[in-house]
Amino acid sequence: MTDPQVALLMLGLFIFLILLGFPIAFTLMAMGIGFGYYAYFDASRMWRSYNRLDADVDMVTRSTGWIEGFFNNNIFDLFINQTYSVMSNEVLTAVPLFLFMGYVVERANIVDRLFSTLNIAARAIPGSMAVAALITCALFATATGIVGAVVTLMGLLALPAMLKARYDESFASGVICAGGTLGILIPPSIMLIVYAAASGVSVVRLYAGALLPGFLLVGLYIVYVVGRATLSPSLAPKAPKEEFEGITFGQTVWMLLTTFFPLAALIFCVLGAILFGLATPSEAAAVGALGGLGLALAYRALTWQRLRESVYLSVRTTAMVCWLFVGSYTFSSVFSYLGGEQIISEFVQGLDISPLTFLLLAQLIIFLLGWPLEWSEIIIIFVPIFLPLLPFFGIDPLFFGILVALNLQTSFLTPPMAMSAYYLKGIAPPQVQLMQIFRGCMPFLGMVFIAMATLYIFPQIAFWLPGLVYGN
Repeated sequence: MTDPQVALLMLGLFIFLILLGFPIAFTLMAMGIGFGYYAYFDASRMWRSYNRLDADVDMVTRSTGWIEGFFNNNIFDLFINQTYSVMSNEVLTAVPLFLFMGYVVERANIVDRLFSTLNIAARAIPGSMAVAALITCALFATATGIVGAVVTLMGLLALPAMLKARYDESFASGVICAGGTLGILIPPSIMLIVYAAASGVSVVRLYAGALLPGFLLVGLYIVYVVGRATLSPSLAPKAPKEEFEGITFGQTVWMLLTTFFPLAALIFCVLGAILFGLATPSEAAAVGALGGLGLALAYRALTWQRLRESVYLSVRTTAMVCWLFVGSYTFSSVFSYLGGEQIISEFVQGLDISPLTFLLLAQLIIFLLGWPLEWSEIIIIFVPIFLPLLPFFGIDPLFFGILVALNLQTSFLTPPMAMSAYYLKGIAPPQVQLMQIFRGCMPFLGMVFIAMATLYIFPQIAFWLPGLVYGN
């Protein structure tokens, strides 16, 4: 068996193991080290370590010599160096800080106040509660970037309120599932930081490029919600006037000033500092974490227990991302050394396909991978396989990354493995069935495809802001 064939066996075996449910990060590390030992094996090095021993040494010393000879393999040096490079990566320093900001905001009940205020402010709009839920999801998802946390929390806050207001169960479920995924696209997105670390693209340019596509998708969601509520009022009945009786315009403005604007200002200050070069992503994330603590203190919602939970969850999620990077770097280094990337590259280039066909093929593969895998695993493990092919097809990696970020919205909304639907079903009232949630997700899935098509037809949606701020 040739080395490239071993590399393809390595990739196929990895996919098989993760489908069986093995932990992905540790599977990557184990397979990287296992196949790497074969790839870098040099019998002469091992025997040189053993032969340095005198012939009459005792068995303990001879056993130590055998062990030293066994570990005299470059894969162990590679693994240590990859671990160090991940842990010292300045781009990834922003991950725990942004996560901490989001978890503090989540546990300080700021989202509850925000949803209630936006519901009052949007009361004159058809489907006002769904619009308020989408805007709340967008802000909260932007702050935390963790889809499961956003869908779960909004499912606990907004879904009962919408069902009480006699909203259609599928319609209400679709709003929360779709809104909960927005954080992996809209800056300051954790996913974009991870993509930047994997691809070498500037984080600030990615943030600038993703801003307008993110607003485009939110706009499409809101247009769909308002349009459906206008055409079919029974899906989203208007709230009785008595519910908001006595609430003046001035009181509404005051409520927005104390709930919506503080969180929005924090997010936009963090994002603005990054986009305009006033701070690095890590520095801006540190300011965001401090600002999240400040908001929690201002709302008198910061307790020692909540602070401890926020720190623990931030560390746990960060550890998952870092070990995924360590495993992925080790795996991909061995895969490339064996010739795996080269054989895939030659195969794709030999197909003689157009850039559009390549993009469609790549996005289809990522779409299918989104069923069994989380976005972090797709970005860290599989996207780097496509990156070396981008120059051949003349595709900008920034544009490709934003298309991937849009595409990954679908992985959370597409049955049978729509994780957003399962997150919501886990905390939804018993009468809300999984098939109803799936049906509610379908129209929003269509909005994602429209956004992807629009971005491909008008690529300046992604390139205009980076070009304006940073030049071409």
